[in-house]
Amino acid sequence: MKKIIIILLIVFATPAFSQLKTQEINQKRNEINTTGMKILGGWALANIAFGSVSYFNSSNKKKYFNQMNVMWNVVNLGLATAGYFGAKADLNQQLTLAQSLHDQQKIEKILLLNTGLDIGYMAAGLFLNERGKNKSSERLRGYGQSLILQGAFLLIFDATMYSIHQNNGKGFDKILENVSLNFDGKQIGVIYQLH
Repeated sequence: MKKIIIILLIVFATPAFSQLKTQEINQKRNEINTTGMKILGGWALANIAFGSVSYFNSSNKKKYFNQMNVMWNVVNLGLATAGYFGAKADLNQQLTLAQSLHDQQKIEKILLLNTGLDIGYMAAGLFLNERGKNKSSERLRGYGQSLILQGAFLLIFDATMYSIHQNNGKGFDKILENVSLNFDGKQIGVIYQLH
């Protein structure tokens, strides 16, 4: 009788443990997103505040630099706000292992795409800055320098977020290492190995 009880506990506890670990990883992913959106929002607010004041107290390329910083960060603030509330809404969501893996891969792909875009922003900024020098355009130079700064910040931000998310997602590897799928020609079985 004791052996049957132990076997039943193992059978029913194993999926529960796997689900608990999955939810822990999901919770951490949402906390990472929430914190990241606070950082992005803080950067945006600081740029909007500083850029707005500085715009009226500067001239030439510095005026345009500040103008672009404000415009760019209005968009960043919108993205940070939407991302923050999206992550907050997902905090208590119960996902299956498959849904969790999908969401993990999705956020990592988005951050990699963003990293590529960030490099593009900096390249566009370098182009505008050089074009401004050639055309004697203070506006192009100011806008270009702003794009270089904003792209550099976003590159660091997105690369850091990717690294943190990728590290958190390694928890799924530990879950999946214990699962195997077997087929003997007649039936399919899923095996969860206990260690």
